[in-house]
This record gives sequence, C-alpha cells and structure tokens, in this order.
Amino acid sequence: MSNFPKIGEPAPNFAAKNQKGETVSLSDFNAQWLVLYFYPKDNTPGCTTEAIDFTHHQAEFDALGATIIGVSPDSEKSHCKFIEKHHLSLQLISDEDHQVAEAYGVWGLKKFMGKEYMGIIRSTFLIDPDGKVAETWTKVKVKNHVEGVLNKLQELKGNSQQTLGYP
Repeated sequence: MSNFPKIGEPAPNFAAKNQKGETVSLSDFNAQWLVLYFYPKDNTPGCTTEAIDFTHHQAEFDALGATIIGVSPDSEKSHCKFIEKHHLSLQLISDEDHQVAEAYGVWGLKKFMGKEYMGIIRSTFLIDPDGKVAETWTKVKVKNHVEGVLNKLQELKGNSQQTLGYP
C-alpha cells in the first residue's frame, strides 16, 4: 500500500534537477502554492494530454499564485524534448532514481497488459504556502483532472484569504 502524504501534513521535502539541470527543491516555493504532479512517462498519450492541459491553464494557476511542476523518472534531456515537441510551459523534474516519487508514496506496483512492474502512480499534490499538503489526487484519470485541481485551488485560496490572509 502506498504511503501518500495526508492533507494537513507537511509536504515531503525534495531536491531534484529540472529540464535545465537546475536543482529544484520544495523550499524554493515557500509562501506560494505549488501543484506537484507525478506522471509515468514523457510523450505517452495520457501524460502528454495532462501536460498540455496544465500548460493551457497556466495563466489561471499563475493568477492564483501557484506554480506547476511535473515529476517523472525521465531524464532532463527527455523532458527538454517533451517540452519542445508539445510547446509546454511547465517545469519538469527528472526523478530517475524515483526518490521524489517514493517520498510522496507514488512509486508502486503497476499492471499493464498482464505484466507487473514498478512505476509512477499518476498523482497530484496541492501544497499550500506553509508547505503543507492542502489536497491530494491519487490514481488520477487525466480527463478533467487539471480543471479539478484548478477548482480546488480557487476554493482553498478563497477560503484561506478569508481565514488566514494568504496572498
């Protein structure tokens, strides 16, 4: 059974390289919202759709003060090709040793066409400006997922502005 971080818990820290070879860590996003989404593989149908959907809604996430980061086991070079091919505006993290995925409990046993293997369980985590998990989506279905994340962010941000004074 996967050990996903629970709502209200501190988000697991991470440090990994993005597509440009720059180290990205959770602390880089202090005092802002972060959408951290895990996907299995660059340039596969579901993963491409999800990345394009996040890119199409980038301005709305930006307006709400949220950064979107995708995480997969693909290399930095693969991420660069994926971004270029599909005109993505996202930052993608290379998690080749799956340390980030394991920290978030999304590295697990999968089945495809009768075979079992270890891989990324498509999941998204919304992390609040205090570094706590605000919402989780596990075993994500791509269709309408990004809209659901955006709606939840709008809802939480609306509530937090009234009660906690988040920017």
